[in-house]
Amino acid sequence: MQNKMGAGPLLDSQGRLLERGWATSEVRRYRRAAVKAWPLRTKEWDYYCVLTDEYGIALTVADNDYLGFLGVTWLDFSARTSVSQDVITPFPRGKFGMPESADAGDVVQEHPKLKLAFRHVEGGRRLSVEAGFAKGRGLSGEIFLAQPSMHRMVIATPFANAPRSFYYNQKINCLRAEGEIKIGEDRFAFTPDRAFGVLDWGRGAWTYDNTWYWGSASGLIDGEPFGFNIGYGFGDTSVASENMLIVSGAAHKLDAVTFHMPDGPPDSAPWRFTSNDGRFEMRFEPVLDRASKTDLGLLLSDQHQVFGRFSGEVVLDGGRKLFVENLIGFAEKVHNRW
Repeated sequence: MQNKMGAGPLLDSQGRLLERGWATSEVRRYRRAAVKAWPLRTKEWDYYCVLTDEYGIALTVADNDYLGFLGVTWLDFSARTSVSQDVITPFPRGKFGMPESADAGDVVQEHPKLKLAFRHVEGGRRLSVEAGFAKGRGLSGEIFLAQPSMHRMVIATPFANAPRSFYYNQKINCLRAEGEIKIGEDRFAFTPDRAFGVLDWGRGAWTYDNTWYWGSASGLIDGEPFGFNIGYGFGDTSVASENMLIVSGAAHKLDAVTFHMPDGPPDSAPWRFTSNDGRFEMRFEPVLDRASKTDLGLLLSDQHQVFGRFSGEVVLDGGRKLFVENLIGFAEKVHNRW
Protein backbone atom coordinates (compact mmCIF):
# COMPACT_ATOMS: atom_id res chain seq x y z
CA MET A 1 0.00 0.00 0.00
CA GLN A 2 1.27 3.46 -0.89
CA ASN A 3 -0.71 6.24 0.81
CA LYS A 4 -0.42 9.68 -0.79
CA MET A 5 -0.81 12.36 1.88
CA GLY A 6 -3.09 15.35 1.83
CA ALA A 7 -2.37 18.85 3.14
CA GLY A 8 -2.39 19.97 6.76
CA PRO A 9 -0.33 19.99 9.96
CA LEU A 10 2.14 17.16 10.44
CA LEU A 11 1.43 16.42 14.12
CA ASP A 12 -1.61 16.42 16.37
CA SER A 13 -1.77 17.97 19.86
CA GLN A 14 -0.10 14.84 21.31
CA GLY A 15 2.84 14.99 18.90
CA ARG A 16 1.63 12.06 16.78
CA LEU A 17 1.56 11.94 13.01
CA LEU A 18 -1.83 12.97 11.68
CA GLU A 19 -1.14 11.10 8.46
CA ARG A 20 1.61 8.78 7.33
CA GLY A 21 2.54 8.44 3.69
CA TRP A 22 4.28 10.10 0.75
CA ALA A 23 3.85 13.20 -1.37
CA THR A 24 5.56 15.15 -4.14
CA SER A 25 5.53 18.51 -2.35
CA GLU A 26 5.63 19.85 1.19
CA VAL A 27 1.99 19.15 1.97
CA ARG A 28 2.41 18.70 5.73
CA ARG A 29 3.53 21.53 8.01
CA TYR A 30 6.26 20.71 10.54
CA ARG A 31 6.47 22.68 13.78
CA ARG A 32 9.23 21.98 16.30
CA ALA A 33 6.99 23.20 19.14
CA ALA A 34 4.50 20.42 18.28
CA VAL A 35 7.04 17.64 18.97
CA LYS A 36 6.13 15.80 22.19
CA ALA A 37 8.77 13.06 22.23
CA TRP A 38 11.18 12.43 25.10
CA PRO A 39 13.83 15.14 25.63
CA LEU A 40 16.88 15.02 23.34
CA ARG A 41 15.09 12.89 20.71
CA THR A 42 14.50 15.68 18.15
CA LYS A 43 16.73 15.55 15.05
CA GLU A 44 16.84 18.31 12.44
CA TRP A 45 19.26 18.54 9.53
CA ASP A 46 19.93 19.97 6.07
CA TYR A 47 22.39 17.98 3.96
CA TYR A 48 23.47 19.03 0.48
CA CYS A 49 25.57 16.94 -1.88
CA VAL A 50 26.70 18.39 -5.22
CA LEU A 51 28.49 16.10 -7.66
CA THR A 52 30.27 16.10 -11.00
CA ASP A 53 31.89 13.05 -12.60
CA GLU A 54 35.32 14.08 -11.24
CA TYR A 55 34.64 15.71 -7.85
CA GLY A 56 31.98 16.85 -5.44
CA ILE A 57 31.19 18.49 -2.11
CA ALA A 58 28.91 17.60 0.80
CA LEU A 59 27.70 20.16 3.36
CA THR A 60 25.81 19.43 6.58
CA VAL A 61 24.15 21.42 9.35
CA ALA A 62 22.43 19.27 11.99
CA ASP A 63 20.81 20.03 15.35
CA ASN A 64 20.35 16.69 17.10
CA ASP A 65 19.31 18.20 20.44
CA TYR A 66 22.24 16.94 22.51
CA LEU A 67 24.76 17.42 19.69
CA GLY A 68 25.18 20.01 16.96
CA PHE A 69 27.12 19.15 13.83
CA LEU A 70 28.63 21.23 11.03
CA GLY A 71 30.47 19.42 8.26
CA VAL A 72 32.11 19.85 4.88
CA THR A 73 33.58 17.02 2.80
CA TRP A 74 35.49 17.37 -0.47
CA LEU A 75 35.31 14.34 -2.75
CA ASP A 76 37.94 13.58 -5.40
CA PHE A 77 36.73 10.68 -7.52
CA SER A 78 39.82 10.59 -9.72
CA ALA A 79 42.10 10.13 -6.71
CA ARG A 80 39.45 8.14 -4.81
CA THR A 81 39.92 10.30 -1.73
CA SER A 82 37.82 12.48 0.55
CA VAL A 83 38.79 15.18 3.06
CA SER A 84 36.44 16.41 5.78
CA GLN A 85 36.28 19.11 8.39
CA ASP A 86 33.68 18.78 11.14
CA VAL A 87 32.64 20.88 14.10
CA ILE A 88 30.68 19.43 17.02
CA THR A 89 28.92 21.52 19.65
CA PRO A 90 27.10 20.24 22.76
CA PHE A 91 23.37 20.56 23.42
CA PRO A 92 22.12 23.03 20.80
CA ARG A 93 18.51 21.94 21.55
CA GLY A 94 16.97 24.09 18.83
CA LYS A 95 19.43 26.98 19.03
CA PHE A 96 20.49 26.40 15.41
CA GLY A 97 17.06 27.69 14.42
CA MET A 98 16.61 25.12 11.67
CA PRO A 99 13.78 26.21 9.33
CA GLU A 100 10.43 24.50 9.72
CA SER A 101 9.99 24.40 5.95
CA ALA A 102 12.27 23.23 3.14
CA ASP A 103 10.90 26.08 1.03
CA ALA A 104 11.56 29.04 3.34
CA GLY A 105 14.07 30.10 5.94
CA ASP A 106 17.85 30.22 5.75
CA VAL A 107 20.48 28.20 7.60
CA VAL A 108 23.50 30.26 8.68
CA GLN A 109 26.12 28.86 11.06
CA GLU A 110 29.49 30.44 11.84
CA HIS A 111 32.32 28.86 13.79
CA PRO A 112 36.03 29.83 13.86
CA LYS A 113 36.81 26.64 11.92
CA LEU A 114 33.82 26.48 9.59
CA LYS A 115 31.19 28.82 8.18
CA LEU A 116 28.17 27.48 6.32
CA ALA A 117 25.16 29.24 4.84
CA PHE A 118 22.21 27.79 2.92
CA ARG A 119 20.08 30.64 1.61
CA HIS A 120 16.94 30.84 -0.50
CA VAL A 121 17.39 33.17 -3.46
CA GLU A 122 15.38 33.88 -6.57
CA GLY A 123 15.21 30.74 -8.67
CA GLY A 124 16.84 28.41 -6.20
CA ARG A 125 19.32 28.14 -3.34
CA ARG A 126 22.79 29.51 -2.68
CA LEU A 127 25.29 27.49 -0.68
CA SER A 128 28.30 29.25 0.85
CA VAL A 129 31.22 27.64 2.66
CA GLU A 130 34.46 28.81 4.26
CA ALA A 131 36.72 26.42 6.14
CA GLY A 132 40.27 26.14 7.39
CA PHE A 133 40.65 23.01 5.34
CA ALA A 134 43.19 20.48 4.05
CA LYS A 135 46.09 21.24 6.41
CA GLY A 136 45.55 24.98 6.25
CA ARG A 137 45.07 25.32 2.49
CA GLY A 138 41.53 26.51 3.09
CA LEU A 139 38.30 25.78 1.25
CA SER A 140 35.81 28.43 0.20
CA GLY A 141 33.22 29.15 -2.42
CA GLU A 142 29.60 29.47 -3.45
CA ILE A 143 27.31 27.22 -5.45
CA PHE A 144 23.90 28.20 -6.81
CA LEU A 145 21.38 25.37 -7.09
CA ALA A 146 18.61 26.11 -9.56
CA GLN A 147 15.19 24.88 -8.45
CA PRO A 148 12.42 25.29 -10.99
CA SER A 149 8.93 24.07 -10.21
CA MET A 150 9.26 20.30 -9.92
CA HIS A 151 8.33 17.30 -7.81
CA ARG A 152 10.33 15.97 -4.88
CA MET A 153 10.23 12.95 -2.57
CA VAL A 154 8.35 13.64 0.68
CA ILE A 155 7.59 11.01 3.31
CA ALA A 156 6.17 10.94 6.85
CA THR A 157 7.29 7.77 8.63
CA PRO A 158 6.18 6.52 12.09
CA PHE A 159 8.15 4.21 14.38
CA ALA A 160 6.61 1.04 15.77
CA ASN A 161 5.63 1.14 19.46
CA ALA A 162 6.67 4.80 19.71
CA PRO A 163 3.61 6.92 18.82
CA ARG A 164 5.38 10.24 19.40
CA SER A 165 8.36 9.33 17.27
CA PHE A 166 8.39 10.13 13.54
CA TYR A 167 10.55 11.20 10.62
CA TYR A 168 9.46 13.85 8.12
CA ASN A 169 11.84 13.86 5.17
CA GLN A 170 12.16 15.68 1.87
CA LYS A 171 14.68 14.77 -0.83
CA ILE A 172 15.01 17.26 -3.69
CA ASN A 173 16.93 15.83 -6.65
CA CYS A 174 18.06 17.29 -9.97
CA LEU A 175 19.22 20.68 -8.67
CA ARG A 176 21.45 22.04 -11.45
CA ALA A 177 24.58 23.55 -9.91
CA GLU A 178 26.67 26.55 -10.90
CA GLY A 179 29.59 28.03 -8.98
CA GLU A 180 33.15 27.46 -7.86
CA ILE A 181 34.98 25.94 -4.92
CA LYS A 182 38.54 27.02 -4.18
CA ILE A 183 40.96 24.79 -2.24
CA GLY A 184 44.24 26.58 -1.70
CA GLU A 185 45.12 27.93 -5.16
CA ASP A 186 43.12 25.25 -6.98
CA ARG A 187 39.71 26.14 -8.40
CA PHE A 188 36.94 23.66 -9.18
CA ALA A 189 34.04 24.70 -11.38
CA PHE A 190 30.48 23.48 -11.11
CA THR A 191 28.49 24.06 -14.31
CA PRO A 192 24.79 23.27 -14.84
CA ASP A 193 25.46 21.00 -17.80
CA ARG A 194 27.43 18.54 -15.68
CA ALA A 195 26.87 19.27 -11.96
CA PHE A 196 23.77 18.37 -9.95
CA GLY A 197 22.86 18.62 -6.29
CA VAL A 198 20.45 16.93 -3.91
CA LEU A 199 18.99 18.24 -0.65
CA ASP A 200 18.21 15.89 2.22
CA TRP A 201 15.91 17.87 4.54
CA GLY A 202 15.12 15.89 7.67
CA ARG A 203 13.00 16.73 10.71
CA GLY A 204 11.85 14.26 13.30
CA ALA A 205 11.83 12.67 16.72
CA TRP A 206 13.79 9.45 16.42
CA THR A 207 13.98 6.28 18.46
CA TYR A 208 17.36 5.31 19.92
CA ASP A 209 18.76 2.55 17.68
CA ASN A 210 18.34 2.72 13.89
CA THR A 211 19.90 1.48 10.67
CA TRP A 212 19.06 2.96 7.30
CA TYR A 213 19.96 2.46 3.66
CA TRP A 214 19.86 5.41 1.25
CA GLY A 215 20.80 5.95 -2.38
CA SER A 216 20.57 8.95 -4.67
CA ALA A 217 21.76 10.19 -8.04
CA SER A 218 20.95 13.04 -10.42
CA GLY A 219 22.08 13.86 -13.94
CA LEU A 220 21.03 13.81 -17.56
CA ILE A 221 19.78 10.91 -19.69
CA ASP A 222 19.63 11.84 -23.38
CA GLY A 223 19.55 15.49 -22.33
CA GLU A 224 16.61 14.95 -19.95
CA PRO A 225 16.99 15.72 -16.22
CA PHE A 226 16.80 12.45 -14.30
CA GLY A 227 17.22 11.54 -10.66
CA PHE A 228 16.14 9.02 -8.09
CA ASN A 229 15.82 8.48 -4.36
CA ILE A 230 15.83 4.98 -2.85
CA GLY A 231 15.98 3.80 0.74
CA TYR A 232 14.54 1.91 3.69
CA GLY A 233 15.54 0.37 7.01
CA PHE A 234 14.08 2.47 9.82
CA GLY A 235 10.55 3.11 10.98
CA ASP A 236 7.29 1.62 9.69
CA THR A 237 7.20 2.02 5.90
CA SER A 238 4.17 -0.26 5.40
CA VAL A 239 2.06 2.57 3.95
CA ALA A 240 4.77 4.36 1.95
CA SER A 241 8.29 3.88 0.72
CA GLU A 242 10.72 6.68 -0.13
CA ASN A 243 11.53 5.19 -3.54
CA MET A 244 10.94 7.61 -6.39
CA LEU A 245 12.17 8.57 -9.85
CA ILE A 246 12.22 12.21 -10.97
CA VAL A 247 12.20 12.73 -14.77
CA SER A 248 11.99 16.23 -16.24
CA GLY A 249 10.58 17.44 -12.93
CA ALA A 250 7.82 14.79 -12.66
CA ALA A 251 7.68 12.07 -10.00
CA HIS A 252 7.26 8.38 -10.74
CA LYS A 253 6.54 6.47 -7.53
CA LEU A 254 8.19 3.12 -6.90
CA ASP A 255 7.27 0.47 -4.35
CA ALA A 256 10.04 -1.60 -2.69
CA VAL A 257 13.73 -1.50 -3.64
CA THR A 258 16.32 -3.83 -2.06
CA PHE A 259 20.03 -3.10 -1.62
CA HIS A 260 22.38 -6.04 -2.27
CA MET A 261 25.76 -5.13 -0.77
CA PRO A 262 29.05 -7.06 -1.11
CA ASP A 263 30.02 -9.50 1.64
CA GLY A 264 33.29 -7.67 2.31
CA PRO A 265 33.98 -3.93 2.66
CA PRO A 266 31.25 -1.86 0.96
CA ASP A 267 33.64 -0.60 -1.75
CA SER A 268 35.17 -4.05 -2.44
CA ALA A 269 32.71 -5.13 -5.13
CA PRO A 270 29.70 -3.84 -7.08
CA TRP A 271 26.33 -3.45 -5.39
CA ARG A 272 23.03 -4.51 -6.92
CA PHE A 273 19.59 -3.00 -6.53
CA THR A 274 16.39 -4.85 -7.31
CA SER A 275 12.72 -3.95 -7.02
CA ASN A 276 9.65 -6.02 -6.27
CA ASP A 277 7.95 -4.85 -9.48
CA GLY A 278 10.99 -4.83 -11.79
CA ARG A 279 10.95 -1.05 -12.21
CA PHE A 280 14.37 -0.35 -10.66
CA GLU A 281 17.17 -2.75 -11.60
CA MET A 282 20.62 -1.27 -11.13
CA ARG A 283 24.30 -2.08 -10.75
CA PHE A 284 26.53 0.23 -8.72
CA GLU A 285 30.31 0.41 -9.17
CA PRO A 286 31.93 1.85 -6.02
CA VAL A 287 34.60 4.54 -6.39
CA LEU A 288 35.02 5.91 -2.87
CA ASP A 289 33.81 4.89 0.59
CA ARG A 290 33.30 7.91 2.81
CA ALA A 291 33.50 5.94 6.05
CA SER A 292 33.17 7.29 9.58
CA LYS A 293 32.78 5.52 12.92
CA THR A 294 32.39 6.92 16.41
CA ASP A 295 31.73 4.44 19.24
CA LEU A 296 31.20 5.92 22.69
CA GLY A 297 29.29 2.98 24.10
CA LEU A 298 25.80 4.38 24.51
CA LEU A 299 26.36 6.57 21.46
CA LEU A 300 27.35 5.05 18.13
CA SER A 301 27.58 6.33 14.58
CA ASP A 302 28.84 3.87 11.96
CA GLN A 303 28.52 5.32 8.46
CA HIS A 304 29.49 4.11 5.01
CA GLN A 305 28.47 6.53 2.28
CA VAL A 306 29.83 4.99 -0.90
CA PHE A 307 30.13 7.12 -4.03
CA GLY A 308 30.17 5.49 -7.41
CA ARG A 309 28.38 5.01 -10.72
CA PHE A 310 24.94 3.51 -11.39
CA SER A 311 24.05 1.58 -14.53
CA GLY A 312 20.82 -0.22 -15.31
CA GLU A 313 17.18 0.18 -16.24
CA VAL A 314 14.16 1.96 -14.76
CA VAL A 315 10.52 1.91 -15.80
CA LEU A 316 8.38 5.04 -15.57
CA ASP A 317 4.71 5.11 -14.54
CA GLY A 318 3.46 4.80 -18.12
CA GLY A 319 5.75 1.89 -18.94
CA ARG A 320 8.49 3.84 -20.69
CA LYS A 321 11.99 2.47 -20.03
CA LEU A 322 15.07 4.55 -19.38
CA PHE A 323 18.58 3.14 -19.55
CA VAL A 324 21.11 4.51 -17.07
CA GLU A 325 24.83 4.34 -17.75
CA ASN A 326 27.60 5.40 -15.33
CA LEU A 327 25.48 7.97 -13.49
CA ILE A 328 27.45 9.40 -10.56
CA GLY A 329 25.73 9.13 -7.19
CA PHE A 330 25.97 7.38 -3.83
CA ALA A 331 24.53 4.58 -1.74
CA GLU A 332 24.96 4.26 2.00
CA LYS A 333 24.40 2.16 5.09
CA VAL A 334 24.28 4.00 8.41
CA HIS A 335 23.83 2.57 11.92
CA ASN A 336 23.16 5.04 14.73
CA ARG A 337 22.53 4.68 18.44
CA TRP A 338 21.66 8.27 19.19
